Amino acid sequence: MAKNLVIVESPAKAKTIKKYLGRDYDVIASMGHVRDLPKSKLGVDVENHFEPKYINIRAQSETIKKLKAAAKDKKKIYLATDPDREGEAISWHLAHLLDVDLNQNNRITFNEITQSGVKSGMASPRKVDLDLVNSQQARRILDRIVGYKLSPFLWKKVRSGLSAGRVQSVTVRLIVDREEEIRSFVPEEYWSIEANLQVDRNAKPFVAKYYGRGGKKEELKNQEQADQVLKALEGADYIVESVKKGVRKKTPAPPFTTSTLQQEASRKLGFQARRTMKAAQELYEGVDVEELGTVGLITYMRTDSLRISDEARAAAAAYIEQTYGKAYIPSTPRIYKSKNNAQDAHEAIRPSMPELSPPKVKASLTGDQYKLYKLIWERFIASQMASALLDTVNAQIDARGYTFKASGFTVKFDGFTVLYVEGRDDEEREDGILPELKEQDKLLLHSLGGSQHFTQPPPRYTEASLIKVLEENGIGRPSTYAPTITTILSRNYVEREGKQLKPTQLGEITTKLMKEHFNQIVDAEFTAHMEEDLDEIADRKKPWTEVLDGFYGGFEKSLEKAEVDTEGVSYKVPDQETDVICELCGRNMVIKSGRFGKFLACPGYPECKNTKKIVNATKGICPKCGGRILEKKSKKGKIFYGCEHNPGCSFLSWDAPAGEDCPVCGKSLLKKTGRSARLYCSNEECSYERPLKGEKEEG
Repeated sequence: MAKNLVIVESPAKAKTIKKYLGRDYDVIASMGHVRDLPKSKLGVDVENHFEPKYINIRAQSETIKKLKAAAKDKKKIYLATDPDREGEAISWHLAHLLDVDLNQNNRITFNEITQSGVKSGMASPRKVDLDLVNSQQARRILDRIVGYKLSPFLWKKVRSGLSAGRVQSVTVRLIVDREEEIRSFVPEEYWSIEANLQVDRNAKPFVAKYYGRGGKKEELKNQEQADQVLKALEGADYIVESVKKGVRKKTPAPPFTTSTLQQEASRKLGFQARRTMKAAQELYEGVDVEELGTVGLITYMRTDSLRISDEARAAAAAYIEQTYGKAYIPSTPRIYKSKNNAQDAHEAIRPSMPELSPPKVKASLTGDQYKLYKLIWERFIASQMASALLDTVNAQIDARGYTFKASGFTVKFDGFTVLYVEGRDDEEREDGILPELKEQDKLLLHSLGGSQHFTQPPPRYTEASLIKVLEENGIGRPSTYAPTITTILSRNYVEREGKQLKPTQLGEITTKLMKEHFNQIVDAEFTAHMEEDLDEIADRKKPWTEVLDGFYGGFEKSLEKAEVDTEGVSYKVPDQETDVICELCGRNMVIKSGRFGKFLACPGYPECKNTKKIVNATKGICPKCGGRILEKKSKKGKIFYGCEHNPGCSFLSWDAPAGEDCPVCGKSLLKKTGRSARLYCSNEECSYERPLKGEKEEG
């Protein structure tokens, strides 16, 4: 019988660690939290130093039985939950549940689930860090107070079943405020002028942009101003005034933190934050790799640290030199500085064994695991590579006193870009390559033209840009971003429109109420300050009850005042009327939201209780029976297309109807996106298709 017990959070991690520890150790999973505040009541004694009333989680009763049985007669019990505040709290709860002595060194952490990582963790047991535990308790109690005290107020004033949250409510406000900015934005007209110039008739034209007069910048506000410049330039000579050459250094992005991993996976892979964290968790806990067995492929995935171990840096350097040569290793090792408020308990997210390149493990991974591992591996290796060097050239060109500017670059040394380039939220037009230009060169005009533009409102947030702004404003922590976004979507405060996040009417009305009566709760600065207070608890700078006391006094007064100020006031969400007629009573049906999403309902309720599913009809006609092709969603939320008579008619497709008929047989054409973008006939017996150029693959 094993003498020692190691308790981790997940079965996958338990399996991996057991392999490294051998017969003297049993390894069992707690399956997450085993104790929590009760669901049926507040569970916090606010009059008695905010004492929490924890209970065993009913759904965990079988796991708790197994834990107690496994702990019986063990010489030593090690608490090896995740290496963060949440994991520290789970270890503390397990210690109370299993009568583990908190004065003993029985807490161990693994930054990576590899043989060396497990060995290192087992060699350095410590006491449960009660400051980290108290920081997590304070966060849990804060969230419980806001949720349980504020939610009933929302039920009375807006709609039953709503929830409020310390981080969720301010996140919704960010999205609502952005929508208001977009609505109030007034576009302003401006014009640009571009000259396509050549060094001689056989040369490829390059673009020079109008800058101003006599080297001074001038903005063209309207067509009249642009036409004046174009008229003045008729028959003008274009002379190169100056040419400046230089070398620009482009440095690699640092390895991933939780936030930057979620952002980049959204940009490059089209992954939602929840999907990213699921794949990352699997890669950390352990994957069965051919010839290696079960091994954790990345370091812990909840971190805002940029620190890298010396061993990992050396392994990366060895791989880079072997694969690309010494020129691709920087002259001094790359050390990235974490933000001041970063939790530096463990490293940045990196491959646990840098020598395991993506092709070596591809056969052992699922599609999502492979894509994410490749992203993490390439980002890490690139972060340890030499900078790219670009030869830049900037030319200023004169035409009758009017100034044009042209810029371009050529790659002198590709450096890290041979492997990886960071994605961007905004599209950036790259400068092209300029021909060899010398001062006083007379250029030939190939074409000249003006273009009208309008200033654009700020874009709606995507998951990537929202996570970025949450991090920049200190709202929440890396571990909270994915669940926060999931919550505001599931609660119908926010909805997706493509990749963009758009507030619903419910989200806007709830935010309006919160801004009027609980402004601190939805104030980004206040929420960030609360995060700093929680950090100070963890750093032993503030007692946790003092932080709770400081928050609760003001919050309770706001709640009492709001009850008085809103007496008799209702913040009803207006129904969105449709052109669908209720066949029972003739009224126009409205869109309602329920547990399973949106549906059509008769506004005559309760007299008329008619409801219907919302049907999203496309412009396509079913090639099998002539019915309408409808847009549908799978259980996982993926859009597909099927006949309205399904299941009676079997027509289904992942590709959308193109709104065109086949020129050969007259059936509806479908649109295939991606690398092989094309239009093709929905009729299986018809072979008509044609390529679509310029289509981007959808994420």
